[in-house]
Amino acid sequence: MTMKRALPSPSSLLFFLLITSLFPCQGNRVSASMPSSESETLFKIMESMSSDQQWRQSHPNPCAPGSSWPGIECKTGPDHLSHVSRLDFGSAPNPSCKPSASFPSSIFSLPFLQSVFFFNCFTHFPTTIIFPIKLLPNSSLQQLSLRSNPSLSGQIPPRISTLKSLQILTLSQNRLTGDIPPAVFSLKSLVHLDLSYNKLTGKIPLQLGNLNSLVGLDLSYNSLTGTIPPTISQLSMLQKLDLSSNSLFGRIPEGVEKLRSLSFMALSKNKLKGAFPKGISKLQSLQYFIMDNNPMSVALPVELGFLPKLQELQLENSGYSGVIPDSYTKLMNLSSLSLANNRVTGEIPSGFESLPHVFHLNLSRNLLIGVVPFDSSFLRRLSKNLDLSGNRGLCLKPEDEFSVVKTGVDVCGKNITSGGAGALMQHPKKKSQATSSRYYRSCFFSSALFQFALFLGLHQRLVL
Repeated sequence: MTMKRALPSPSSLLFFLLITSLFPCQGNRVSASMPSSESETLFKIMESMSSDQQWRQSHPNPCAPGSSWPGIECKTGPDHLSHVSRLDFGSAPNPSCKPSASFPSSIFSLPFLQSVFFFNCFTHFPTTIIFPIKLLPNSSLQQLSLRSNPSLSGQIPPRISTLKSLQILTLSQNRLTGDIPPAVFSLKSLVHLDLSYNKLTGKIPLQLGNLNSLVGLDLSYNSLTGTIPPTISQLSMLQKLDLSSNSLFGRIPEGVEKLRSLSFMALSKNKLKGAFPKGISKLQSLQYFIMDNNPMSVALPVELGFLPKLQELQLENSGYSGVIPDSYTKLMNLSSLSLANNRVTGEIPSGFESLPHVFHLNLSRNLLIGVVPFDSSFLRRLSKNLDLSGNRGLCLKPEDEFSVVKTGVDVCGKNITSGGAGALMQHPKKKSQATSSRYYRSCFFSSALFQFALFLGLHQRLVL
């Protein structure tokens, strides 16, 4: 007799489908292994950079779950294999760098590498940034960061222009020399360029204007010369500009008024001089303007008082003359103002005490005269953050005598004291001005890279 096979019930069939969806078959699983050529390149990099471990033995499959080391990230490629996408060296908990470490050019041979960081790695033996003879046709590298490497010297190689996907280039606090190669400015995808704290020389190339996606530019603390290129006006997306501590001369270019997104501008410690561009008042997003220690030798620009978001204004030790514009007392977001060690004349405008956020005011070593127009509550609020010393024609109202030591100004009607002020409305005598060494910086840009809050969205994707 023939036996009939029982058909599965609808409920048992549903259970089977559910189980198979939760546990896919072995053939569909993504492999955690890495191509042998890529893993060999990675191990050679690790062995040349760090002696923390025997990397081949301790992590034979560096991208496998539970086997990867700190400082490495992996991703699955279209070949369903794992590939290294990020490497960090030098800062805990990432692998440390051994004294004999030198720049590993083979990082540019990792086809899926997107971010690489070397922090305080090259410290003992001189090394340079070099590229392999044979480069990948389409590099995936989006972020290259080499910071605080005192033995990293030589020039920035023009071949860096082959990294077409590069969005963040940080070569800061090294000992790089020579000119900035114009090839850097062919990297059209760059959003952040930081070459600060090196020994770079020469002019800023006109090709700077090609980086029309640039949000942050920091070339500070080098030995750059020449003028600020007029092509800077083409950087319409720019939010941070720091060219301080170089040897730049000439005027601020007229085209700077086109940088409508700019919120931070530092041009201090250069050789800039001459009148400000009239259109500087169009920088309506500007919050921080740091421009002390330049031989400007012009009257204080009225236009700076028409920047509604301005929080910090540093113009000390730059030969400014004339009176303090009343427009400065309309800066309702102002928190810090320094006009120290200039040739500013006239009386202090009375409106400063009405500014709600001011906590630092330095008007010392000028030619100001008259009665200090601040009430006792303002004097108490600023306390030691108010410096009016070195203005022999200034004096305090008798009821504010308790503030003499803090402000450096004597009471009206008293004789001149050592370091004090003169009698009411006494004509100031010109005397040599001491060079100010104070360089007040706000904490707007913390060194965590972010170091840079303006790139928070980008860093969420690429950095942290």
